[in-house]
Amino acid sequence: MIIQELLHEIDKQVPFSTSESWDNVGLLIGSEKSEVNGVLTTLDCTLEVVDEAIQNNINTIIAHHPLIFKGVKNITDKSYGPIIRKLIQHDINLIALHTNLDVHPKGVSYMIGQQIGLSNMKVLEEQQESYYKVQIFLPDQDVEAMKAAFNEHHLAQTEEYSEVFFQSQGKGQFKPSATANPHLGQADKTETVYETKLELMVDDKDLALAKELIIQTHPYEEPVYDFIKMSRTSSVGLGIIGELNVTQSVNEFVQNYKEKLAIPAVRFIGDQSAQIKRVAIVGGAGIEYANLAKAQQADLFITGDVKHHEALDALMDGINVLDVNHYSEYVMKEGLKSLLEEWTNGTIKVLTSSINTDPYQYM
Repeated sequence: MIIQELLHEIDKQVPFSTSESWDNVGLLIGSEKSEVNGVLTTLDCTLEVVDEAIQNNINTIIAHHPLIFKGVKNITDKSYGPIIRKLIQHDINLIALHTNLDVHPKGVSYMIGQQIGLSNMKVLEEQQESYYKVQIFLPDQDVEAMKAAFNEHHLAQTEEYSEVFFQSQGKGQFKPSATANPHLGQADKTETVYETKLELMVDDKDLALAKELIIQTHPYEEPVYDFIKMSRTSSVGLGIIGELNVTQSVNEFVQNYKEKLAIPAVRFIGDQSAQIKRVAIVGGAGIEYANLAKAQQADLFITGDVKHHEALDALMDGINVLDVNHYSEYVMKEGLKSLLEEWTNGTIKVLTSSINTDPYQYM
């Protein structure tokens, strides 16, 4: 498998288009033509992680946090320069899966939920996505060619079904002008032909490609087609909410969390006498979703990087918040390993980094 094929498979499962506009995901360093001899999953790409990949003869690193966020002005022996130089010197590909992995139904928040024993997990913030109903009117004899064009580009399909079309027949009427060059009929003469209305659905990201395929494939000088914008609840969304098998006190929950995620310290905001059963999680920094968690009857909201005034706001709003180390997201290393093995049918070697990239020292 080459990098291009790996990226294609990843994009099918955790589309790069679902990342935030400010994010930087996909292939950050490397070549799409490079043969993948193994993958190392990590939270952050540090020099130690690059050395680990070299030692294990692995030429592809997939990190959750992008090494490159903004335009690089220079690559020297300072800051992230040595990491970038070493990756290039050793022909190591670097891929980032960040906010697109966050919103995956079994993404980072789900992985944390699994680690602490939550059940009945569902997406906390369900997102709406746009798609288009496409209607194309064309002669009966050209229908199969149009279908083939869409099938060749993997359009007209859902998660589990491909070649999804609906068609109905009718009569079309038109009168070409004296200067027209009609595919059917004659100039300056009214023509009636048997036509098919071909219908399919395409995702928002495939709109431009769908238009191009219609224009290229349709036999008419002026193709007749419609794009009807629609929306639906997406299968992706940020955060999760689920339930513990047994109600716990705050102290019991905190101790279990620290033990199961090997986290030395957390900060609690709220009513320490509360009983915890229903838990919401947004991995990383997501305090802005605290009120959404409360609205969905969460007894506790788990996130990271909570600032002083944000903690006061939560306290005043009566929301119990567990401010955990951002490094809790490290569970994605093992979780992503399992997903990659599933997505690639075990055809590539996948290892998880053993390097602790937490920048903090607890004293």
